[in-house]
Amino acid sequence: MYSDNNIYDITFIGAGPVALYGMYYAGLRMTKFKTIEMLEDVGGGLMALYPEKYIYDVGGFPKILAKDLVHTLKDQATHYPHTFCLGEKVCTIQRDENNHLKLTTDKGVHLSKSVVVCAGMGAYIPKPLDVPNVKELEGKGVYYFVRRLGDFKDKNILVVGGGDSAFDYSMMLEPGAKSITHIHRNDFFSAHEASVTKVKHSRVRLKYPFWEIKRLEGEDWVRRVTIVQTQTGEEETFDVDAVVLNIGFLTNLGPIADWGLHLEKNAIVVDSRMRTNVEGIYAAGDIVTYDGKLKLISVGFGEVAIAVNNAKNYVDPKARVNPGHSTEKHEVVSRKMHQAQSHPEQSETK
Repeated sequence: MYSDNNIYDITFIGAGPVALYGMYYAGLRMTKFKTIEMLEDVGGGLMALYPEKYIYDVGGFPKILAKDLVHTLKDQATHYPHTFCLGEKVCTIQRDENNHLKLTTDKGVHLSKSVVVCAGMGAYIPKPLDVPNVKELEGKGVYYFVRRLGDFKDKNILVVGGGDSAFDYSMMLEPGAKSITHIHRNDFFSAHEASVTKVKHSRVRLKYPFWEIKRLEGEDWVRRVTIVQTQTGEEETFDVDAVVLNIGFLTNLGPIADWGLHLEKNAIVVDSRMRTNVEGIYAAGDIVTYDGKLKLISVGFGEVAIAVNNAKNYVDPKARVNPGHSTEKHEVVSRKMHQAQSHPEQSETK
């Protein structure tokens, strides 16, 4: 266990898109900040789950690959002196004798005047499908995420699910697939109407409602699938090389649940300033809840800007909450911050 005796103004927990944007604001406000991420790289769920999926609802980008969005956000965030602690999970947060927040991880101890939690929805656990042979074929043609499009080129693919990710996967895979069938068990979709319309007008064979997997066949790799219409009993068997299951995820807050934060339905309750019930701890993104909450990246960007600017005022009560316009501050802040780079511990990755 190591101990970082530097005291940071703001420590971000998580390094997904919302946290990366928060880092930019923390730099703009001339704070000394650190980011602790349990994964080995930045990007959060976007990089861990679907780096090659297009995102359509971020301002300024009609569409952008998740990995490209992460790249641009990281470039924006690291314009200022920064510290990344990757592959490190925060286990506890307590007050020390100097009223600083003491973050103990599975690798060390960190001190901070304030914390902004941007942990997405916690750990993602795919919902299991109650079909024989599914568990045995995971990693052998049965997927829960699409990380590399090349893995699916010229293959016969079955996509299962009715949400946005399932329909996005169908549209991602359709251009390179040999064939693609998409089934859904309900008579309605939770995906955006535009996504459903795109799939319906593509060469994807969309079968709904009440279609489910009955049986998967294969030993070293998935070879065939039997699907069934549960209302009529009609069955269809066909060859497949890949099955993408996207019927939802279970989320687990892990250690966050033990930090003394007010939780509601696996989310952290915050007020209009993104403050939690624990002084000095703020939160933003999919991890938070409040009346009217929307779980969108674009909303998370606004939330983390609010969190950072209020954390700045908490750390330095003389500082304004309102940061002013970035066009007025950017060059001045950049010059001052880069002059401060004589402190090497502020621009490292652990």
